[in-house]
Amino acid sequence: MSEVNSEAIATISDRLNKIRTHLPTQVKLVAVSKYTSIEAIRAAYDAGVRDFGESRVQDAKIKQTELADLTDITWHMIGSLQSNKARAAIAQFDWIHSLDRLSLAEQCDRLIPELGKSPKLLLQVKLAEDPHKSGWSEAELLADLPQLAQLKHLNIVGLMTILPLGLDESQSHAVFSHVGELAAKLRSLGWDNIRELSMGMSADYAIAIKAGATMVRIGNQIFSGYQA
Repeated sequence: MSEVNSEAIATISDRLNKIRTHLPTQVKLVAVSKYTSIEAIRAAYDAGVRDFGESRVQDAKIKQTELADLTDITWHMIGSLQSNKARAAIAQFDWIHSLDRLSLAEQCDRLIPELGKSPKLLLQVKLAEDPHKSGWSEAELLADLPQLAQLKHLNIVGLMTILPLGLDESQSHAVFSHVGELAAKLRSLGWDNIRELSMGMSADYAIAIKAGATMVRIGNQIFSGYQA
């Protein structure tokens, strides 16, 4: 077990306190620990964080093993999920934010009953043009809804998005608001469980909260300087 030094605890705790002053009580903080040391994760845990986000299945497995004594951590898969990692992701994570295409949803639907574990799933949407991001456009998601409705093992609870680079504040707010509007449209179509909106990171989480985010994914503002 890695010993957490007092400086790391104090620094990370102070950063978290500053972030929490801007977080409404209904917004969940997911601390993005993907580039972070075990020591820093323990410091964040000691400061009250229980939700941690990882981008790579294999890296997360190492951390989950080393942190197995912290039994109440909730692990979030926030990175792009390759088909060949779907089985491991379902087994390892409590949440998967990056369900980004119908074929992956169909694969997860087959694996969940086999593995006996059903993580909460978010549909990743891309509502602004960005060749570097994956996800459904609104039209693509609406077209795929009938097929998604046939996948009875999926626990889909909301939407996730990542903004393209270079947007100003008003443009960012518009995209985040569009995600909320899409979630409302899905609920009107009978998808009542679409309640969570995972959107906003270190640079734009305040804008996302104003637009209705229920979960924000913050890494640099917590862990800068404590890379693995």
